[in-house]
Amino acid sequence: MANSITLADKFLPMVDEIYKEQSVTECLDTTSQPDVSGADEVQILKISTTGLGDYSRETGYPVGDVTASWETLQLTEERGKEFSIDRMDDEEMLGIAFGTLTGSFVREQVVPELDAYRFAKYASTEGISAVSEDLTAETVLEAIDEATRQMDEDEVPQTGRILFVSSELKPLLNSALTRTWTSEGNVNTVLTTYNDMVVKYVPKGRFYSKTTINDGSSEWGYTKAEDAKDINFMIVYPPSVVQVKKVMIPKIFTPDQNQEKDAWKFQFRLYHDAFVLENKKKGVYLHTVA
Repeated sequence: MANSITLADKFLPMVDEIYKEQSVTECLDTTSQPDVSGADEVQILKISTTGLGDYSRETGYPVGDVTASWETLQLTEERGKEFSIDRMDDEEMLGIAFGTLTGSFVREQVVPELDAYRFAKYASTEGISAVSEDLTAETVLEAIDEATRQMDEDEVPQTGRILFVSSELKPLLNSALTRTWTSEGNVNTVLTTYNDMVVKYVPKGRFYSKTTINDGSSEWGYTKAEDAKDINFMIVYPPSVVQVKKVMIPKIFTPDQNQEKDAWKFQFRLYHDAFVLENKKKGVYLHTVA
């Protein structure tokens, strides 16, 4: 029997809403997703030109070269999960068990893995700017300033950069800046912007230079890779990366439609990947612990 389209349509907005509320990397999504229909590859157009030459009053303009090529990015991450809740269990829990399960699963399992995978993918890309150093309250701002200096030198546009900071460094940042207190009744010491960059704090468990994506045979979800480092902070210029979600959708079967059990069945499939563009690698700056 076919799955319940009505229920699936109801749950899909919830999944998308939780992703947007809970994901740290959601801000790096482009407004227009690359076309991946009918393929497991993404094609990104790369164009490069030569510089200026001397104009001649006799022969006119110097002729330059234009190089256009397609960068092929292949999606590799196909993830999924299935749950079921007995009809009576759901009924005895006032009909909220199934909805609570799906929301908790997306919030506690799907979103953290998405963030962790993306950060690790960017961090492990060859050619990005990378530094390893332990930070203190006396050195954390200096390190961030050096990162912005390097990106300025590499001519990465300043507008739109996002500073992702490990939640472990939040107390250091709070104590590193001197603030002038006013007579306001509410006090907030959390740094939200720094030198025109939006600051986003990343839970430590999502901020590794490498991750191991478990296949579910013995372990689920993701874990920190053995040779991974904790990330202190990462500055990303959003147009430098591409985040693709070809499929992120739940399928819901009612107990009457479920042919295996008298139970609600929830199936979730996520087909995605993330990439740093070849000609924009300097748009990612990585700072890890020593």
